[in-house]
Amino acid sequence: MATPSPASDPTVAILLCTYQGETFLARQLDSIADQTHPNWALYVADDGSTDRTRAILEAYRAQWQAKWGADRLHIMDGPRRGFAANFLTLLCQDGIRADYYAYCDQDDFWESYKLIKALRFVSLLPAEKPALYAARTELISESDSGLGFSPCFTRPPAFANALVQNIGGGNTMVFNDSARRLLKGAGVVDVSAHDWWTYLVVSGGGGVVLYDPQPNVQYRQHAKNQMGANLGFAARFTRARLLLGGDFKAWNTRNLAALQNVRAQLTPENQNTLDAFAAVRSSGLFTRLAALRRSGVYRQTFSGNLGLFVAACGRKL
Repeated sequence: MATPSPASDPTVAILLCTYQGETFLARQLDSIADQTHPNWALYVADDGSTDRTRAILEAYRAQWQAKWGADRLHIMDGPRRGFAANFLTLLCQDGIRADYYAYCDQDDFWESYKLIKALRFVSLLPAEKPALYAARTELISESDSGLGFSPCFTRPPAFANALVQNIGGGNTMVFNDSARRLLKGAGVVDVSAHDWWTYLVVSGGGGVVLYDPQPNVQYRQHAKNQMGANLGFAARFTRARLLLGGDFKAWNTRNLAALQNVRAQLTPENQNTLDAFAAVRSSGLFTRLAALRRSGVYRQTFSGNLGLFVAACGRKL
């Protein structure tokens, strides 16, 4: 059921990145068209698709132009450097201006109240305060069958959490223009995931991160997913293997290098947290463990924090 609309009618720029997305794209576009918040425009960056993705987008642009006018759907070329670079390049486009911004994946399905519910959260905060909304997701199969829900996180969002974990999928994120300015100031950095980077920059810059335990996006799980949901024993085993096998360390190396470029945007407290976490990765064993404790970094679960300790012992952070 739709939630009440915010008092004003803010503009929302929906940022959709596509690549070989013909199988599920039309259903996602239909769910965007059905949003109960009417004041949105869709910006699509296609990263070099060779299937029918571009044709589907052009057909919807013509259809929406006849119904709503020329400003509903904009299509452009992506940088062809992977999904994270595609999203960040789109986010940094000077010609895209709105009150709020929403990342969008090509193969999900948005509930009709998705935007209006997110706006109800973030619009309560002052416009000058960076604000980021993220939510739990409902998981669906390639045939739209329900598969359960993503984990429900209960510890508070914070930079100390963002350094070692992303709690919000980009397909659920909505953020205000103040948050976008922080991200745009950082530019198109070399990071593994645009959504994790968004959580890092907004929380690190003293913004407010709002986590909604009630899902409003159906997150499709399929073989071509760039990042799947962390659900079930197999997924937890995969995450543990990544943590201890070196992938997590490589991601952190890229994140920390990018954060140094925006250090001046971090609050003094978060600069100290960043420095303490960096020390965890470069010291002797006992100094590493002391730095881990001093940094205050944490994951959302006991098993996740145990994995952090083991990774710190093995120089895998």
